[in-house]
Amino acid sequence: MVLGAGPASPVSGCPEVAELEANLPCTCKVHFPDPNKLHCFQLTVTPDEGYYQGGKFQFETEVPDAYNMVPPKVKCLTRIWHPNITETGEICLSLLREHSIDGTGWAPTRTLKDVVWGLNSLFTDLLNFDDPLNIEAAEHHLRDKEDFRSKVDDYIKRYAR
Repeated sequence: MVLGAGPASPVSGCPEVAELEANLPCTCKVHFPDPNKLHCFQLTVTPDEGYYQGGKFQFETEVPDAYNMVPPKVKCLTRIWHPNITETGEICLSLLREHSIDGTGWAPTRTLKDVVWGLNSLFTDLLNFDDPLNIEAAEHHLRDKEDFRSKVDDYIKRYAR
């Protein structure tokens, strides 16, 4: 793959793409659908532990022109039953927030690698039932953990293979 995109690309000739590819978690794969548009890429996360083990989850990432003053835009393309990801793909991950009161939001020092590792962690240590975006999923887990696991498994079978 050619790392230099066109002059209009925010990651044009960016060593950050090479760093990202060299430092992926073993559960992640990055795919550039168009090698001339390195600012648009897909990430596949295949968790190897926890509720989501066995699923393949696709994320679409678009790096805006104002990067790295603003975070990339990320959407989950795979339907999922998750407290921090809605069924329509919105994601609750503090480092993707432009303004965060707890100081964990986006900062110009963050990189695409941080985003990938953060998304990967939503399936393990950053899985958060206490501050959910999908309140129904979080309440489901609180009410009946076995039934929650069953629904997660059903979603994996139907949407994440």
